[in-house]
Amino acid sequence: MNIQPLLNALDTQEDAARAIADDLRTQIGELQARLREAETHLEHLAITRKTVTALADRLPAVPPDLPEHPDYLRILGIFNDVAGPLRARDVCEALDHELLPKNIEGTRSKLKRLVKLGILAEADAGGFTREQ
Repeated sequence: MNIQPLLNALDTQEDAARAIADDLRTQIGELQARLREAETHLEHLAITRKTVTALADRLPAVPPDLPEHPDYLRILGIFNDVAGPLRARDVCEALDHELLPKNIEGTRSKLKRLVKLGILAEADAGGFTREQ
């Protein structure tokens, strides 16, 4: 009996299986490298999260958006320069507005809005201070 054709067929299949195994080893190596990169990236993200979380308490609070009227910034500037409470009339005077009832009431309205935004506090009836 001639077994040479059978051995040749086995050699062919063995070569094909070896080629597949070599290709899979190469793919495994590439996947392991990609896995190491992904794990390193995850570690860096975890470190970043931990750092940002630790620093978050040290960041100053972001003030809420002010209404667009320019008096709001000027009003805040006035409160930065004084220690005690101010009345709407005092703020109106500091803004160089005429001391007319409509101007005083308009200023009071702006002060009340700043209280609602949490920037100012109403110390007593009609007295406003910087929120602590």
